[in-house]
Amino acid sequence: MEPFILLTHEPLKRDELIAEVSHASVGGIVVFEGVVRDNARGKSVRYLEYDVYPEMAEQQIRAIVAEAERRWGVERVAVAHRFGRLEIGEASVIIVVATPHRGEAFEACRYIIDTLKTTVPIWKKEVATNGEEWVEG
Repeated sequence: MEPFILLTHEPLKRDELIAEVSHASVGGIVVFEGVVRDNARGKSVRYLEYDVYPEMAEQQIRAIVAEAERRWGVERVAVAHRFGRLEIGEASVIIVVATPHRGEAFEACRYIIDTLKTTVPIWKKEVATNGEEWVEG
């Protein structure tokens, strides 16, 4: 099945993403949700801003998912990432992976988020009480 990929300014909806991958053939569904926290590297964070190169990001996410499908037999995947300004407590990324068995779902989900953070053109700026800076994945 084609992966569901969403890059949006709008708040992410976990239940809708889970519904995208739910199916009678899967026995394990793993959800990773990255949430904006109020601190980073000893700084008090006020909010985050994400920027994205949408066409390239989607292409690279598709390649990451294809590798997860090949390595772990992933049947269904949903990947959603926000961009723009995000407040403390809001979800910046949600990845939902569905496989026949739980072990593969956990491994594939971890691979997808770890690879996404280091290779996909999505940039994060932390706005703290003492200034702001762009942060590497």
